Amino acid sequence: MTLQDKYKKLKTTIKSYSRAAVAFSGGVDSSFLCRVCFDILGSDDTAAITVVSPLYPQSEIDYSCEIASLIGISHYLLYDNEIGTEILQNPPDRCYYCKKIEFSNIKSKATELGIDTVLDGSNYDDLADYRPGLHALKELGILSPLREAGLTKKEIRKLSRDSGLPTWNKPAFACLASRIPYREIITKEKLFRIERSEEFLKKIGFIQFRVRSHGNLARIEISPYERSKIFDLKKMDKISSVLKSFGFTYVSLELEGYKTGSMNRTLTIK
Repeated sequence: MTLQDKYKKLKTTIKSYSRAAVAFSGGVDSSFLCRVCFDILGSDDTAAITVVSPLYPQSEIDYSCEIASLIGISHYLLYDNEIGTEILQNPPDRCYYCKKIEFSNIKSKATELGIDTVLDGSNYDDLADYRPGLHALKELGILSPLREAGLTKKEIRKLSRDSGLPTWNKPAFACLASRIPYREIITKEKLFRIERSEEFLKKIGFIQFRVRSHGNLARIEISPYERSKIFDLKKMDKISSVLKSFGFTYVSLELEGYKTGSMNRTLTIK
């Protein structure tokens, strides 16, 4: 199936909805989905709903507001400052509990708006990764039209660029809890420390990276094509000093660089 065939299938699917609400993060996938839904269904029958919680940095929330405004779609923020006990315990299926809570709240908001159909931005590539959250979406009846159309991340980036969305080249992002190894207790303090650390790396020019938190040790992952930028003595000293001021005792560099889902490797260790 060609890219245009997949795109046509996506638009046909969305046309079949009378109204739709998109779980919106401001990332590549959900932004593109919002654009297509808005273009096909119109402003009165579409909505973007964003969950605001300690699991997401404020910069991502702010960016989602910018993109929603650019698209023109009605945008609603759901504030939830509490983190469920199952999530704080950080089991390997943490994402299941997180998505169950988040999407239950999103569904409730959609119902309040008179919308029965709730969509998420999962794409076809997500089927190849460990994503227990997808089970929660299935249980709640959340639809994933990008995935159903067979669209990959690379294809969604291309279609986003063609449609003029600035998100087409936005770096991949996952919730802050994904920086903490499974079974290590999650706290708001740890999440805030990670958020501040990553905001600092962004400020000094890094694009695709993660600050993984292992107790009091920060393990920095930087995309392979950016790694050379860190090998400057003054820059390394500054990064070490700043991250330690945020509460880390040690600051290290992952030599192979950033890889999505790298924390899932521990699931194969007995």
